[in-house]
Amino acid sequence: MDELGRLEALRLAGLTAAADPGMDRFARLVARLVRVPVSLVSLLEADRQVFPGMTGLEEPWAGRRETPLSHSFCQHVVASGEPLALNDSRLYRLTCASLAIPDLRVIAYAGMPLTDADGHVLGSLCAIDHEPREWAEDELRDLQDLADACSVELRLRIATQQIRRDRDQADVLLRASVELARSRGLTDLVRRLRRLFGGPVEPSYVTLLLADERGLSRVSHPDDARPEEGAVDHLERDADFPSAQAMREQRTVFVPDRAALRDGYGTEAVHGYDSLGLSSVLCVPLARGRGVLMWCWVDAHVLTVTEEAVFTAVAGYVSQAVERTLFVENRLSAAEQLQSAMLTALPAVPGLEMAALYLPAADQDMVGGDWYDAYPVPAGAYGTTGPCGTGVRQPALILSIGDIIGHDIGAAAVMGQVRSMLRQATLGDPGHSPAAALAAVDSTFAVLPLGPGGTAVHARLDPLGDRWRLTWSNAGHTPPLLRLPGGRVSVLEEHDLLLLGSPAGLSRRDHVRELPQDSVLMLYTDGLVEHRDSDIDDGIAQAVSLLSTYGDGPLPQFLEVLSRSLEGFPRSDDVAVLALRVTGPPENPVPRPPGRHYSARL
Repeated sequence: MDELGRLEALRLAGLTAAADPGMDRFARLVARLVRVPVSLVSLLEADRQVFPGMTGLEEPWAGRRETPLSHSFCQHVVASGEPLALNDSRLYRLTCASLAIPDLRVIAYAGMPLTDADGHVLGSLCAIDHEPREWAEDELRDLQDLADACSVELRLRIATQQIRRDRDQADVLLRASVELARSRGLTDLVRRLRRLFGGPVEPSYVTLLLADERGLSRVSHPDDARPEEGAVDHLERDADFPSAQAMREQRTVFVPDRAALRDGYGTEAVHGYDSLGLSSVLCVPLARGRGVLMWCWVDAHVLTVTEEAVFTAVAGYVSQAVERTLFVENRLSAAEQLQSAMLTALPAVPGLEMAALYLPAADQDMVGGDWYDAYPVPAGAYGTTGPCGTGVRQPALILSIGDIIGHDIGAAAVMGQVRSMLRQATLGDPGHSPAAALAAVDSTFAVLPLGPGGTAVHARLDPLGDRWRLTWSNAGHTPPLLRLPGGRVSVLEEHDLLLLGSPAGLSRRDHVRELPQDSVLMLYTDGLVEHRDSDIDDGIAQAVSLLSTYGDGPLPQFLEVLSRSLEGFPRSDDVAVLALRVTGPPENPVPRPPGRHYSARL
C-alpha cells in the first residue's frame, strides 16, 4: 500500500497523541461490548503509534498516549491489512518478542483495521486483555462493526479536511490571479509568490528559475535570502536536477520524497536539496521556455489532483507576469536612458543645498513629460554687474520645473525639446527674465507642432548679501512652496492662468521674493498632489504639512518622506520635485538692488 498516501490521510484526519472525545467514545464501547480491561484506537505514524482513543491503559503510557513501534501490535494489522486475533501473544513468533507484553501487559489481543476511503490502513481498533483469552465470534463481530463505524468517522474527518484544503487552494488561485498581475519586476514577483503560500501544509519554499543562454538562473529574493541558495543559484540545461529536467522536457516533474530524489537524480541534486532542508519538489515549466517555477516541501509530500491543477494554473499566471515584466524592463531600459539624459545633474552652488526627486508613472512607458532643471548663468557676458560700478559679476542660478501633457516616450521627447528651448531663451535674454523665456517658448509652440502643451515654473535665484532673491514666473503650474525659518510655509500662488502653447496676445509676469537663510524652496509637478478621487487642494495642503514638519532636515530625507507619502495612491502620473535650501551667503557676496517687474506680451 502507498505509505505516503497513508501518512497523508493520517495527517488530514488530524488525530495524534492527544485525547479525542469521539475516538475515546469508540474505545469505551469496545471495552463495554467485548468486556476487556483495555481498548485503543491506535493510529500508526512513521515512527510511533498514537492513541487518540483509549481506555484502561496504565501509566506512564496513559499520560503519553503513544508508544514506540517496539511496543506496537497495530503495525502488524497495518502491514497485512487484515484483522489480527491472538489468544496469547507470548505464543506467536510474530509478537512473542514485543515489548508490549511486559510493559503494557498485552497478552490477548484482537485488532481490526481502520481504513480511509482509498483503502489505506491507518491503524487498528483493538481489544486487549491481560490474561490469555479465547475470542468468541460474536466478540470479534462486534469489534469489526465498531471498527467499521470508526473508519467512517475517520473518513468524514479526512473528507472535511480535503474540502477545506480544496477551498483554501481555490482561494490561493483567486489571490494569485490578482496578486501576480500587480507584480513590478521579477524580485517583486517572487516576493508575492512566497506570500501566497504560507500555510502549514503548503509549500515551505517557492522559487523561480529563469532560462538564459547557459541554463537556468534563480531569481533572488532579498527579503528572504537563504545562504544555501548560492550553492545552486544556476543550473546548466543538462544538469541532473528535477528543475533542469522539467525545462528540457517541457513537462511537470514531481519528486515526492528524498528516496525518489536519490533514486532518480544525481548526488549533486540530493546535496543541493539537503542543504536547503527540502525533501519534495514540484517543477512546472513556464510557457515559451521562459523558465521553471518550483514548489518544495520539507517533508515527503502527496500531490493531489486539485493541488496539481492549482499549481499549474499559478504557473500560468507567473508565465504571463514574467512575459510582461521582461517586456516592461526592455521598454523601461530605453525609457530610463532617455529620462536620464534629460534630467539634470544638480550643480554645486555655494550657499545653497539642492536635491531632486523623480518618480515615473506606474503604467505605460514609466517615463513621461515631467522635468526639472537647474544651472548657473555663466559669469561674464551674462553675469550681473554689482552696484556702484564695482564691475564684479555674480552668477545667478536658473531653476525650472514643468510637465508636458502625457506620460509616455512621446511626452518625454517633447519635454526634452521644451527644456532645451527654455534654456536657450533664458540665455538669450540679457536680463535672464523667467517670464521672457516662457513667452519665447509660447511663441515656439504657436509655430511648431509640439502637441497640446504643458505647464511650467521658471525661476532665477540671485545672490543678495546674506540671502538670495527669487524671481519666478508660473505658466499654469502647481504653486511653489516656500518654508521660512521656524516652519511656516507660504504657497507662492502668483501665476498666469495659461499653459505653454497658449494663444498669442497674453502676457506673462515675473514675481519676486527674498529667501532668508535656512528657508526651503520646493518646486513640484502635479503628480505629487493630484490623485484620482482626491482634491488637488488637499494634496497641496498635505505637501505644505510635510514641508513644515520635515523640511528642516536633510533634503534627501525630506524627499524620501514625500516618496513614502505616495505609497497609498495609484501613481498614474509622473512626479518631479526640486528642493532648495539657503544654507548661507554665496562666496564673495555683493549687495544687489531689487529686481524689476517684467511683463511679456506675445
